[in-house]
Amino acid sequence: MTTAREIMTTGIESIDRDATVAEAARRLAENDIGVLPICDTDRHLTGVVTDRDIVVKVIAAGKDPEQTSLADVIEKTEVVTIGADDSIDEAVRTMKDKKVRRLPVIDGHELVGMVSQGDLVSNIAEDQVGDLVRAISSAP
Repeated sequence: MTTAREIMTTGIESIDRDATVAEAARRLAENDIGVLPICDTDRHLTGVVTDRDIVVKVIAAGKDPEQTSLADVIEKTEVVTIGADDSIDEAVRTMKDKKVRRLPVIDGHELVGMVSQGDLVSNIAEDQVGDLVRAISSAP
């Protein structure tokens, strides 16, 4: 059984919830990524911010990215994650059910990596790829 730990991207950058949206945007751009986990000092995941969050919840809403903290932007709901030792089948199910393109990988309470849609596509059967992409793409 292949696990999330085996296919995840490691060395994931994170940011503190008190950082500004402008800082998060700079880090997203510098690293050419679309999501940035928000963690406390112990690498406990408290949220995620995406490039879309910044555009929709800050720029389009007329807020100043230099004055808006991530705490003011992130959802107050639980973040969808996967355990490091969970199977990639579980990762596929979670992405399809929750309609997310990326899953932070947790080992205990610590963020240890990220599994993306691309990571899964490279590691699942061809007949599963279409279902995964279709399910995720139907998200609003």
